[in-house]
Amino acid sequence: MKDLCVAVPVLNEERDLRKSVPLLHGFLSRQTQWLWEVVIADNGSTDGTLAIAKELGAALRNVRAWHTDVKGRGGALRQVWLEAEAKVLAYMDVDLSADLAYLPPLVQAVRSGGYDLAVGSRLLRPGLVRRGLKREALSRGYNWLLRLALGVHFSDAQCGFKTISCAAVRALVPLVEDNGWFFDTELLVLAERQGYRILDLPVAWKDDPDTRVRLWSAAIADVKGLIRLRRKLGRGSPPSNARLA
Repeated sequence: MKDLCVAVPVLNEERDLRKSVPLLHGFLSRQTQWLWEVVIADNGSTDGTLAIAKELGAALRNVRAWHTDVKGRGGALRQVWLEAEAKVLAYMDVDLSADLAYLPPLVQAVRSGGYDLAVGSRLLRPGLVRRGLKREALSRGYNWLLRLALGVHFSDAQCGFKTISCAAVRALVPLVEDNGWFFDTELLVLAERQGYRILDLPVAWKDDPDTRVRLWSAAIADVKGLIRLRRKLGRGSPPSNARLA
């Protein structure tokens, strides 16, 4: 069994893929304490993304392409994580907006057994983050709404930089209903409600100005997911045995 499986969900990302995956591969190759793999998780791309992913998988050790015709970041993560044979599962955005130097602490937090999930946060230390006012406002507004509606304690539900234990994946992911952008939030809420240990770690972040994410449609989808989950769970704090950082 590998120590780490990093999933990189992609949808029409041929521009970023050629430069980011070699950078990630080089970084992980220097982490000699881990047995690792990178899975480029293509979900429904219609450009050259899948072909490039296959080329990278053939050229780079421990990199492989995975494909489904069904769009949805959450659905891709669900399948890749459940199929992976690794002690720690991770995912990150293909544009590598998060500084990779913060990956080892996230991995070690879970690998050591101290935490079940480790979550990168762009909101705990604003001085580490470079992004536009609109994205910052949407992110802070959404996470404030999440705390108000469900009483959560983690700070940044949608940061694309997370690790989770294999055991937590097996237990929690089948319970997550969403296969889109709300997947992250639902996973974290369920984890907190069930008492899983969550590390909330500030990370350095620089937004990609050419991101493929449609901010308003993603925000609307998240709010709809929040309403659904609020109705399902009701408002309330985690159980008394919750172990949070």
